[in-house]
Amino acid sequence: MRSQCIATQPHSALQKDLPAMATTFPTQRTLLFAAILAATAFGGIPTQTASADWGSLVHQMHVGYHRNVAWPDPFNEVDALQVVMPFEAMKRNGWRMHNTIGHELFRGGDGALLAAGQNRVRWIATQAPETRREIYVLRGASQAETQSRLKSVRDAVDNYVLDGQPQPQVLVTTIEPATSPGVMATKINRERLEQMAAPKLPTTSAAGQAGITQ
Repeated sequence: MRSQCIATQPHSALQKDLPAMATTFPTQRTLLFAAILAATAFGGIPTQTASADWGSLVHQMHVGYHRNVAWPDPFNEVDALQVVMPFEAMKRNGWRMHNTIGHELFRGGDGALLAAGQNRVRWIATQAPETRREIYVLRGASQAETQSRLKSVRDAVDNYVLDGQPQPQVLVTTIEPATSPGVMATKINRERLEQMAAPKLPTTSAAGQAGITQ
């Protein structure tokens, strides 16, 4: 009888009853939320802990999304830095070797600077780039000789550096710079000068006109 009554109702009456029937049944999202609350309440998991875990998960998803969108940044910057680092190390080692005051620049016994050593210290303290003004003193045969070398270099720096300018650091090193005999350096310089092309003025100017030599 009930089915017959429902069948005999007009279509508009059924449409009016559908929203009321839909509101009586919870949606799937509501059921899921209720299950999570029940699990946290009866499963021994505090609600605050579950909320913190959920917030951490949302944050990780947010970070992962923006990281994928921004790819390849910032990973390309890390790769570029790793490529540059070996060259920076080579530059630093090269300047350390250049700024090392070796055995041949000190007088034997008392550790006083020779004339060549004075010139080297003056160039480093006044002409080298400000970020590279570090003077390395090669360690002597004894502690007393090393201290004498340090005192000689510091006295020379005090004479060359003006008041108010930063003082170069004077450090002790055990790394002896690679050197070559003076005869070889002289031979290389002479051959370079002999093979150098003779300077001359251009025959034409940049505009195509005859040069001064014409």
